[in-house]
Amino acid sequence: MTITQPRPHSALGAHGSVLVVNSGSSSIKYQLVNPVGGEAIASGIVERIGEDVGTVKHTFAGSTTQRDEAIADHGAGLRVVLGLFEEIGPDLAAAHVVAVGHRVVHGGSDFTGPALVDDDVIARIDALAPLAPLHNPANLTGIQVARELLPDVPHVVVFDTAFFHTLPDAAATYAIDQGVATTYGVRRYGFHGTSHEYVSGKVARVLGRRIEELNQIVLHLGNGASASAVRGGVAVETSMGLTPLEGLVMGTRSGDVDPAVLIHLQRNAGMSVDDIDDLLNRRSGLKGLAGENDFREIHRLVEEGDPSAQRALDVYIHRLRKYVGAYLAILGRVDVITFTAGVGENDDVVRALALAGLEPFGIAVDPERNAGRKKEPTTISPDWTSTRVMVVPTNEELAIARQAIATIEKAGLEGTSDETDPAPAATGHA
Repeated sequence: MTITQPRPHSALGAHGSVLVVNSGSSSIKYQLVNPVGGEAIASGIVERIGEDVGTVKHTFAGSTTQRDEAIADHGAGLRVVLGLFEEIGPDLAAAHVVAVGHRVVHGGSDFTGPALVDDDVIARIDALAPLAPLHNPANLTGIQVARELLPDVPHVVVFDTAFFHTLPDAAATYAIDQGVATTYGVRRYGFHGTSHEYVSGKVARVLGRRIEELNQIVLHLGNGASASAVRGGVAVETSMGLTPLEGLVMGTRSGDVDPAVLIHLQRNAGMSVDDIDDLLNRRSGLKGLAGENDFREIHRLVEEGDPSAQRALDVYIHRLRKYVGAYLAILGRVDVITFTAGVGENDDVVRALALAGLEPFGIAVDPERNAGRKKEPTTISPDWTSTRVMVVPTNEELAIARQAIATIEKAGLEGTSDETDPAPAATGHA
């Protein structure tokens, strides 16, 4: 597909858009974003790529179109997506797409920020595949296919790990033989960085504060979950490590376990590396504890008196509180604790339990302010607390779009640097 080249920089204004693509092993999520106003113009998902029947959902102008058909590979999936843009809208040429932004999970030590895609960048992402074998190859496939189908606009990669390249050595270093660590790239990289960076920046804008003066804990709680400590806008600690498996209890992932568990299972249960990988990534977390990884089901089962669901909730909350306490110690002073992502934005029970009993530390959740789902930045702590507690919806697609714009401008390509982000005042105390 050919996209008409965008108008000159000075004329783009709010009319430039970025197509954000997130390719998984059997899916493609996409969103057409206005990086100025922040709204999603259109969005969709391609699922079950490579299976007998796949599904494509495309949302535009308040209406969702679904197609069920065989989708052989990512190339076929993206061709269907581009066909839906032509058929249903919006027309990508009329939308003045100035860049395609791609999410890549692992940037290793090579990438500390977004990068304009070229053959060298492709090769370096491919070389990082051993660090993220479930993610980087799929991300890379999406990039390569999108470059073939959309050759007339620049492509930019944004890495989940980039925000955490600032971790001090004490936080990033594992206490293993450093020759082995260096040879095989074993260190803490951290993930969900695009979300943690966006949310910590959004907090500062909503509060009308300089980010440099804020100490923050950000809790990204979804099916995957991570915590970060951010001092003055700079990440100083995070819960995920070499891979997105370490840290908090997640939907299907274990989070922290004694490394000797792996040795024990190999020696005594005869489990292979692949068996253990499957156990810790797909059959653990809430799923392993309660048979469900959806918190709506967990809460329903708890209300019915299911002991496994109660135990799952207890373990999840205990681990979360443990990280909050650790980051309080690391930061010394915490100005804001923020919940974000699917669970963080929608589950008031988890939010309340996570910070219950911390009043001696100046941390509390107001039941009335906390109630219900939060679609806008909201303060949920009472007025008297020294640490503000907030819920701030994340927007990784918008963050990727804006980083893509900044990258093509830095490269001297056409774009727009206007990053107006209307920030509604956080409800609750100022």
